[in-house]
Amino acid sequence: MSIISDAIQSTKAIIQGMAVTLSYIPKQKWTVQYPEEPVTVQPRYRGQHLLHVDELGREKCVACFLCAAACPSDCIYIVAKDDPRPAEQRIGVDERYAEVYNIDYGRCIFCGYCVEACPKDAITHGYNFELSVYNRADLLKTKSDLLITTQLQSKNYRVASSHEDVDSEYKEV
Repeated sequence: MSIISDAIQSTKAIIQGMAVTLSYIPKQKWTVQYPEEPVTVQPRYRGQHLLHVDELGREKCVACFLCAAACPSDCIYIVAKDDPRPAEQRIGVDERYAEVYNIDYGRCIFCGYCVEACPKDAITHGYNFELSVYNRADLLKTKSDLLITTQLQSKNYRVASSHEDVDSEYKEV
């Protein structure tokens, strides 16, 4: 009798599992056909960093090293340089600027501490999410890669408005 009762219980469990699976079939699909359709990102999404410039095109970073000090993964490397030229001819907004500004995305955890620590609002997170590479050495982004004037941004995204309910794993359809 135990073999028959085991077979009945097993069949009952399979039917219950299939009922759950079949109940999801009529629901709306969440798949996004990525290259053809733009991905919707949250307004506070933390993508690749951006180094900003002022209205005259001068770099805002004054190489104060606060972002590197705040970084828990130690992925930011800065070399400071003094620029004694007159203010109109300088590279940065101050006498000191970052000659080298590197971020190693192999170590970065996108925590946002560097953005919070910056007193000049020189570094922020952008919306660029296409960071995949074939070589680990390509994850090291230099100042020229990070400057907002030269960075190549992803074109296949849109930023959700603040009142819009965006993709969520807990959202009921």
